[in-house]
Parts: sequence; structure tokens; C-alpha cells
Amino acid sequence: MNFKLDEKYKNVLKGIPAAPGVYIANAFLYKKEVESVSKEQITDVEQAIKSLDEAIEKSKSELKKIFGLAVDKLGEKRAAIFEAQIMILDDPYLLDTIHSRIRKEKIQPEFIVDDEISKYQKLMIDSNESYMKERSHDIEDIKNRIIRNIRKKKWISKIKNEVVVVTNNITPADTVLFSRVNVKGYVTDTGGLTSHAAIVARSLKLPAVLGVHDASTIINENDELIIDGYHGYVIVNPTHEQRNFYLEKMERLSIYNEELSKLRDLPAETIDGRKIIIRGNLDLSEELILMFENGAEGIGLVRTEQLFDGLNHFPDEEEQYQIYSDLAEKIYPEKVIIRAFDIGGDKVLPLDVKEPNPFLGWRGIRFLLDNTDLFKTQIKAVLRASTHKNIKFMIPMVTSLKEIKTFKEYVAECKTELKTNNISFDENISLGIMVEVPSAVIMASEFAKEVDFFSIGTNDLIQYILAVDRGNEIVNSLYQEFHPAIVRTLFHLIDNAKSGGAKVSICGEMAADPLAVPLLVGLGMDSISVSAASVPTVKKIVRSIKYSDVENLAKQCLKYSSEEQIRTALTQFFEKNVTDNTERIFQTKN
Repeated sequence: MNFKLDEKYKNVLKGIPAAPGVYIANAFLYKKEVESVSKEQITDVEQAIKSLDEAIEKSKSELKKIFGLAVDKLGEKRAAIFEAQIMILDDPYLLDTIHSRIRKEKIQPEFIVDDEISKYQKLMIDSNESYMKERSHDIEDIKNRIIRNIRKKKWISKIKNEVVVVTNNITPADTVLFSRVNVKGYVTDTGGLTSHAAIVARSLKLPAVLGVHDASTIINENDELIIDGYHGYVIVNPTHEQRNFYLEKMERLSIYNEELSKLRDLPAETIDGRKIIIRGNLDLSEELILMFENGAEGIGLVRTEQLFDGLNHFPDEEEQYQIYSDLAEKIYPEKVIIRAFDIGGDKVLPLDVKEPNPFLGWRGIRFLLDNTDLFKTQIKAVLRASTHKNIKFMIPMVTSLKEIKTFKEYVAECKTELKTNNISFDENISLGIMVEVPSAVIMASEFAKEVDFFSIGTNDLIQYILAVDRGNEIVNSLYQEFHPAIVRTLFHLIDNAKSGGAKVSICGEMAADPLAVPLLVGLGMDSISVSAASVPTVKKIVRSIKYSDVENLAKQCLKYSSEEQIRTALTQFFEKNVTDNTERIFQTKN
């Protein structure tokens, strides 16, 4: 059975795999009541103001309760989503404007609230940034909450049994509140990997498939659904064959996860003795626990811009130092690789800057070199935290030798400043670069002479080499990690980096693809960095293969001229060589 959107399987819907997991349950159609507002005149202005103020306080009270629940379930960092919403309700400018308009125009407070908050939404929706578009849903939630409370309506959950929620879109508050009942997964018409709903679903370990167009109109209440958060499939009223396939898959996943836990303290070493370092990618401090549980050998990527996402300002040196120092101490003696702020592109600039094409604009190292004080503040915080000599530091989006040399000059300046103030640090801290653009690949041998290590960011690298925006559903099928150009690029990059004396790691999503792991090892990758949840799977695959075999596999793939040939070769190798049928857990065919 091959689950594709073809004539044979019309009951299969495809979306974005936003949170991993598999579950079978009935659909619950969550249709939010759209509160219509009218421009009716009012006679009692003071009563309208009172109703508004009471609704604001009620909304804040609700969000504070949700915040408390979110702290318990998600940790303080992710719960900050709701603190940000509460801050909007405390915005004096917004409240004063609404009050003033009610008194002046003598119109229903619901209309004024809708009109004023919609202005904020429109700015976000009109943004070129996908992140900002996602945040517009959070503003919509606040607006509807206030209007509902003005009308003294209550949120009522009708969920009684284990269900998969199907809706147009879902707010973070919805996700947390649903976690108190029997929700087992989420399917939405809109939304993506950057949405708060996706983040919350991953935190709660619930499968989520987002961006399934018209799911809420195609799927009926109580339809039986199979939700596959690994591949982004939603199967509506599955056939007997499909249902049995996924029941078996869920059973294997349970057994497999139990087996993976036994690998925690074992090395990631091939059968013939090739050692591969497997580290974890870190977005939030709370993920450290899962890294320890899953046996990661340190942190391969600290996305510092994510650590401070809840702040409405750039953190100062002390704030950063505390975070980096804490990470280094907790992970010791393993290494932690800190990436400088990677801002721009799909990560919104915390400044009032609009660009027609942010992916090719003011982002990464370009932004940092134009904001010297900000950059040096981070460098000094990293250096101060490096006293245990287990921190490495790298810069994103590098395109030229000049950027690397300027970076090194700033590091030297910061070291001098710290020495002057008798502040200790690691004199020999390792410096590296993210390789994400074609120019860095072409210049790999020269770049390798300037830095200690490379970390390959395949998410951006593949997009730039193939000129494909993987977030664009029209062309995202052309985003192919096994395209011959990608495989040859990786070989060129690894070979030239090592000839120049630099170690090579990979931290993009390709690293977590089970099918890709033997190829990456065969191409000569020194270390692989993946999400904490993926560490055991990658380790098991490494321990199941021979380095001599995957070297030959890589040589074979370098000769192919099509993605289909490479994928077929990898699939055949996997089926033949990876033990305990690991592939059957991740495949979508029997």
C-alpha cells in the first residue's frame, strides 16, 4: 500500500507534519463561533465602558489560568506565549484608544474592539514573514476572547471521548485547554511549523498535521481518522488494510521506543568501529531533560534567537551569560555549540524592518555585523560562559572570507576587553560557521583554513541550491534532499572541509531522516545533530551499519543522475542492512 494522493487512495489528505506521532481516533470538528459585531449606537456610554473593562479583566483572568496550566505542561519558556497575550490586554495605548472611541462615537464596544485590534492583525497578515502571519492568529484569539466576555459567553468543551480535533486553525490557548480533555491529535486547514499550535503540540507530544487545505470541510464529525504526524498524512475513514497497517505501526513504535531507551549509554559506533558523535539541537532550555534521557553527546546547535523569543528586547550580556553558562555546566563534560543570533529570513527581526525578500536580505551574519554592539555583547557572554572549555561558537549565513575574518577580529577584541577586566574565559574556544549557501560550499577549502568546524544547515542549503521554497506548496515537491546536486554538494563540502583541517557536522532536518543517515555517515560526516527526540533512532541506525558498506553506498549514489535512483539505492540498502526492521516504523508502504 502506497499512501499517495492518487486515484487509488482518495481518502488520504496531505499536510505539514508539525508534530510527530501516530493515532487513530474519531474526528471532532471544532468550529469556533464567529462573533458578529454591529455598528449600533449606544445610549449608556458608562455602562459600555464598564462592560468593556470587566471583559478585559475577565480575559486577563482566563489567560492567567491558562498560563498556569501551560507552565505545568510546557515549562515557563513556552508558557510565555500567554504572558505576551496578557501584555497586550495591559497595553495603555490600545485601551485608551478603545475607551476614547466609545465615548466619542457612542458605538457598541464590541465593534470598537474588533475594529482596533483588527488593525494590528492586518499589519501582521500583510507582512512577508510567515512567523508574523502565524502571530495574527494569537491576536485573533485575544479579540474574540474580549468580545465573547463583553457578551458574557463561556467557552464550553463538548469533548468527552478520545478525539482528533479538526479545525480551520487553532490557538495556543485552545491547545492547552484541550490538553485537559481527551484530545489525541490536531488537524488544521491552516498553520505551519512556526505556529504556536505546532510548538505546543510538540511539547505535549501529540501528533499534529497542519495546513491540510479544506480538512474541516472534507472531514465530517465522528469520521474515523488516522493521523500520521511523521509524514503529514490524515487518512479519513481508513480501509481495513490501512487501519491494520497503522495499528501494527503503532505497536511497533511502542516496542521500538522501549528498545531505543536501552541505547542511552551506548556509543554511536558502526559495526566496524567508526565513531559518530550524535548531539541534540536545542530551541528551549526545557529540552535538555530529553537530551539527557535519550543519550545525546552534547548540544550540536543552540538556536539562541529561540531561547530569547519570549523577550521583547535583545537580552543583555548578563542575561545571555547566565543562560549559556547554565547550559555548559549542565551538559559538561560534553560540548555545546552555540550559534550567534540567526535573525531575518523566516525569523522575524525585532525591529521595524520590512524586506521584499527577507531570505535574500538582511539576515544572519549580515545583521550581526551591522549591529556591532549587539554582536559583541553576545560574543562576550559566550566567552565568559566558556570557562569549562566545552563551548564552541559559530556564526550563521556566511558567504565570504571577509565575514569570517571580521568575526574573528571581534572575538579577539572581546577577549582583550575581558582580559583587561580580569575575566576568565577559554583562550582556545573553537570557532565555526554554518554552511547554508552555495558560495560557502564553493569556498569550503578556504573557509576551512579560517575556522575549526563547519555545521551544515541543510534546510537553507537545499532551498538555495535548488531555488525551491519548501514552504511554498506549489513547488515544495521539488525540495529534494536526495537530489544528485545535494548529494554531490555534501561530498564536495565534507572533502574540502577536511582537507582544510575543519571538522564537519550536520544540523538540518536531513540529519533526522532515517534514510539519509547511512548516506551521511558514508560521505564522511563527523557528527550529526538532531532534535532530542530523534537521537535514539539515529544512534540505532549508526550501530546497525558498517562504515565500509556505507562508504560504498555513498560512492554509488554520487554516480547517479536522478533523485529516484538515489532514493531507491538508499531504500534498498536500508531494507537489507539496518537491523530489526527499523525502516518499517518510518515507511509509508508495506
